[in-house]
Amino acid sequence: DDPDAFLEEEHIATQGEQMPRAPVVTIMGHVDHGKTSLLDALRTTDVASGEAGGITQHIGAYQVRLPSDDRVTFLDTPGHAAFSAMRARGANVTDIVVLVVAADDGVMPQTVEAIQHAKAAGAPIIVAVNKIDKPGANPLKVVNELLQYEVIAESLGGETQIIEVSAKERTNLSGLIDAILVQAEVMDLKADPERSAEGVVIEAKLDKGRGPVATVLVKRGTLKRGDIVVAGSAWGKVRALLNERGEQLTEAGPSVPVEILGLDEAPSPGEPLAVVENEARARELTEYRARIKREKATGGINQVSLVDMMSKLQSKKVSELPVIIKADVQGSAEAIVGSLDKMGNDEVRARVIYSGAGGITESDVQLAKSAGAPILGFNVRASKQAKDL
Repeated sequence: DDPDAFLEEEHIATQGEQMPRAPVVTIMGHVDHGKTSLLDALRTTDVASGEAGGITQHIGAYQVRLPSDDRVTFLDTPGHAAFSAMRARGANVTDIVVLVVAADDGVMPQTVEAIQHAKAAGAPIIVAVNKIDKPGANPLKVVNELLQYEVIAESLGGETQIIEVSAKERTNLSGLIDAILVQAEVMDLKADPERSAEGVVIEAKLDKGRGPVATVLVKRGTLKRGDIVVAGSAWGKVRALLNERGEQLTEAGPSVPVEILGLDEAPSPGEPLAVVENEARARELTEYRARIKREKATGGINQVSLVDMMSKLQSKKVSELPVIIKADVQGSAEAIVGSLDKMGNDEVRARVIYSGAGGITESDVQLAKSAGAPILGFNVRASKQAKDL
């Protein structure tokens, strides 16, 4: 008897009026292409930050309020490899991915990785070509390089908005925000604010004075002070809700990121958060999850083996087999991809989510986990961290 399944059913049963919600945007890109400076610049387009004297704490997620009273929630992605765990999970939280590419540097390995994550998550990409103020900046080169990865600019008849910005000079930030709002309008994002809240933990830490603090993005419903919540194997009563300006809120609706105090431990990033009706229910759920976690750690029930995959294919549940391929050299990776493509028929085919040269890394494992795909390695080894994962 899986209490988690029951939570799902309960939530499907209580769907009410859908209201528009703010888009949730994740900023990705190669190291040093200016993700953080772009975020800081966007943050200061915020109407309210003027009054509060800038944003006091960096909670990894914050909502920018625009003069038009539109709102956009930004998720910051710290680091790349470290973040791929959250990104693999967070990709489902994200509505839109803003891909930052430096105009003087072009498409780099992590840019490609970000494109693959966004595509695996089915999130539309908006490209922000940053640093256009620098000598040697060549935005056209970026547009052309992106073509190889099937990111096609609107100017070339594609669907991707490519916006030229400079975070340093604060050039055309409004253009980027407009692009996000246009994309959000097309997607017609809605959620039901009346039901009990569900959300995702974006990050969590143990704070000396305040105990476990979790940053949560509410996806559906409204989270209120005093609610009893469960996130992974942590649970507690919400003692306080704080926004990114450190202000106390009484409640937080869909797409609103908040810090919550009152959990008994810090949950891991990416854990779903749900409101439950009482403490007994909360304890039952967390004990069940802790037990499952222990069983996984000891018995390793959760590995997706090729055998599982094959049996799934036989039972006609899956018509596509997602795979990730790593080979010693690019040539052999391409050859493997080619032969897998040829093997497909009407009933089943392989879908290569990512292929590349080099050892199997942590981010490969994270991507595999989020896509439910086995990793095929050809003449390569997995790093120790990847093996542990």
